[in-house]
Amino acid sequence: MAQRTDIFDLGRLSLHSGEGRRIDTHVTVDPLSFGGQTYETGAREVPVRLDVSRTMGGYALRLRFAAPLNGPCMRCLEPAGRTIDVDAREVDQPNSGDDDELISPYVDGEELDLRAWARDALVLALPTQIVCTEDCKGLCPVCGENLNTAAPDHQHESAPDPRWAKLRELKFE
Repeated sequence: MAQRTDIFDLGRLSLHSGEGRRIDTHVTVDPLSFGGQTYETGAREVPVRLDVSRTMGGYALRLRFAAPLNGPCMRCLEPAGRTIDVDAREVDQPNSGDDDELISPYVDGEELDLRAWARDALVLALPTQIVCTEDCKGLCPVCGENLNTAAPDHQHESAPDPRWAKLRELKFE
């Protein structure tokens, strides 16, 4: 089993320009708060694959992992378990001048904050809604019943049109 790594020392790889390494390790992924709900990975430590390439003045990095995510469905509130595939890339060229796009916020000197990068990459890979199934019908807006398990004829009497309210007040004797 690979060792858990939250801060990875890039300098210990002793890479020369043009060289690269592939590292399989584990990283801690904290629970996420998304849409007012908390989602957790099945295990606190997620196996990740890190590709590190040395460039002339820095590093080119690639992070890949699949994180199981457990929490409530955003439509029906039943448990929704999904696996989120992450494939993220970063470039760190600290001597690139004024170009901030070539400076990675996760690299400080020779140290890579793998934990922060994995969390941010996971958040960016999330779908717009985490649902139990793609065809989830959600909850009834009137009574709150789960429409996935409700009878096919589930319906409610429609409310009277409020524009006709004054006519209902008329009394005929």
